[in-house]
Amino acid sequence: MSLKNLNPQFGVLLLFILAAGVIRVVLGADASMSPIAMFTPVGAMALFGGATFQQKWKAYVFPLLTLFLSDVVMMQFFQKEFAQGLLYSGWIWNYASFILIVLAGQLLIKKAAVGNILVASVAAAVIHWLVSDFGVWIGGGWDMTTGKPYTKDMAGIISCYAQAIPYMRFFLAGTVIYSAIFFGGLVLVQGKKLRAAH
Repeated sequence: MSLKNLNPQFGVLLLFILAAGVIRVVLGADASMSPIAMFTPVGAMALFGGATFQQKWKAYVFPLLTLFLSDVVMMQFFQKEFAQGLLYSGWIWNYASFILIVLAGQLLIKKAAVGNILVASVAAAVIHWLVSDFGVWIGGGWDMTTGKPYTKDMAGIISCYAQAIPYMRFFLAGTVIYSAIFFGGLVLVQGKKLRAAH
């Protein structure tokens, strides 16, 4: 079933994206920074926006706006120790990864097929891992094994990526599960609309 040809109701799309933002804030309220905090719907939100909005600017603006608002709420109310102004250090790398994830949704999910969603979810997790953790490394993030900033060499970036693997796994699991909910819910809504029209 083609997604963009269905012309889904704008309100349904925004409701799913808003729900993703709320769930992210709830799960991110724990400032312990444990890997399970990455089990959020933000990856699915970006894929969903990319795959379903007919106007490309909306595919980027609404997921990124939701990400921004949920970041502001978390930094200002729940994780103040990590805040630098409204956001956090290295935010630009995280947002760059989500721009690429929206693009992945546009390119990889032409139809709400299980294979397409799985491939896009894996791509989203890898993109987020590579881009956002490059930002952690280049921005002077702290090595959890040494308690010092990552060294600016190959060993430092490899250590950074290796330590981020548990986070990437939870990001992948969240993206797969929430994508199934978002895309499955949209197909159900559209199926009811099509049946009602007949």
